[in-house]
Amino acid sequence: MARNWKSADSGVWAVSESATRYGPDVALVVVDLQNDFADPAGSLSVRGGTEIVPIVNREIRLALAAGAAVAYTQDWHPDHTPHFAQDGGIWPVHCVHDTWGAELHADLLVSGPIVRKGTHGEDGYSGFSMRNPNGGVPVPTELDGELASGGVKRLVVCGLATDYCVKATALDGVRLGYETAILLDAVRAVDLEPGDGGRALEALAEAGITLVAGRREVA
Repeated sequence: MARNWKSADSGVWAVSESATRYGPDVALVVVDLQNDFADPAGSLSVRGGTEIVPIVNREIRLALAAGAAVAYTQDWHPDHTPHFAQDGGIWPVHCVHDTWGAELHADLLVSGPIVRKGTHGEDGYSGFSMRNPNGGVPVPTELDGELASGGVKRLVVCGLATDYCVKATALDGVRLGYETAILLDAVRAVDLEPGDGGRALEALAEAGITLVAGRREVA
């Protein structure tokens, strides 16, 4: 059977079919598939967010069947954070801890550790790191430790949103030494400015991240 990854210096998958995407050294990272982003009633609803839930569930089942790890990130903000417009940020209040909006989407299959971010008012988007509100010093989450302890070397990233948390998580994955891919049919963009999603994908490709669209790759 053909391997699903080429050499590390190429950064390109040899095959991208879903049946060969996963293995014991791969982790599927599901980014922020929460009500405030994925549900139309959410305070920061991403267009098309709900429609990716069954696609993500399919990938979760494939990953688990192949012995891959699955991990989830979850915004878990306090009532006030530099992230929010009311406190000087750019975003409406969203994913406040212990609210409906912060919950993972009810239809999402959850079978793995959940890494919460922003719990103490930290700013930032990545599932791997945040910025301390006092001085902006980077603060790691436990995600890297969770994955590394299980022998993970490669990441498949999906979820919301392409131009913010998905992008930041994937870029941090590369920075930490993981070979990283994005599932294009399992992400959606905020597009705060028109075209932000497309520009994010261009930046990810330039960083050596593989963009996987169904049964083919995007160069």
